[in-house]
Amino acid sequence: MKKYWEAGELKLFSGSSNPSLAIRISEMLGIPLGKIRVSKFADGETNVKILENVRGVDCYVVQSTCNPVNENLMELLIMIDAFRRASASKIIAVIPYFGYARADRKAEPRVPISAKLVANLLTEAGADRVITIDLHAPQIQGFFDIPVDNLYARPVFLDYIKDMSLGNTVVVSPDIGSVDRSRSFAKRLDLGLVIVDKRRPKPNMAEVYNIIGSVKDMNCLIFDDMIDTAGTIAAVASSIKAAGAAKIIAFATHGVLSKDAVIKLNNSDIEEIVITDTIPFDISKSNKIKCVTVANILGEAIRRNHLRESISELFD
Repeated sequence: MKKYWEAGELKLFSGSSNPSLAIRISEMLGIPLGKIRVSKFADGETNVKILENVRGVDCYVVQSTCNPVNENLMELLIMIDAFRRASASKIIAVIPYFGYARADRKAEPRVPISAKLVANLLTEAGADRVITIDLHAPQIQGFFDIPVDNLYARPVFLDYIKDMSLGNTVVVSPDIGSVDRSRSFAKRLDLGLVIVDKRRPKPNMAEVYNIIGSVKDMNCLIFDDMIDTAGTIAAVASSIKAAGAAKIIAFATHGVLSKDAVIKLNNSDIEEIVITDTIPFDISKSNKIKCVTVANILGEAIRRNHLRESISELFD
């Protein structure tokens, strides 16, 4: 009996944003990456050519919409269009990091809801399904008129923590919006929860007003979905350190790490920062930053989706 990939029913392709993760996924699934050529015209336009037959095949396209966000997003849209016109049976966009997710509502007058716009673009391009990890806001799934599998990096973080010898530990939510995520970790680790009351006077700037709970002489685990300029997490770490925290370890699914974020983290009170490979990062830039892979989670989700098995059971 043929395995599902030997039957030619599934092919995995990679864009140019995160090829190392795509290779890890292909190794996990035991299938080679499909052949595709992505190039640029002289004026910067993206050109795509699929170099093998995909007619009647379920095609999974791995592409994070990370920096440079607009180029990677446009590349993904063009690849999806190419697969649609090549008569692929289904096109599943595997987007480990979903850019523009922070613009998920009208927080003030005369601003766009960019996450909804991106959802429309992906659907209109021809995507039949989206697989992503730790959306900034779960309600973004409702922006799509196609199915969305929002996976969680939680299992790889929990495995990492199990190998650490930490006593007298508490989970710290870096803001009110992260309480559900932090509570989920606290419950699974059987730890207490501390909440930081943080305000944003403007984008990428944070001010800490209150710490709800005690961190004195406690090892603190901070969980967030992303670290962008690192201003928020550095401010939170400074505040809980001043309140008597012992060791501080931060976990974030997406290491966006814009501008001087790495410098801020290196100079912060955080002793260790653990991110995943949803966005490629050169760990030689910092001896504080560790990277764990989500390839197994994405690979297993692809396998289960292709075989029509439950994906939610991955996180039960």
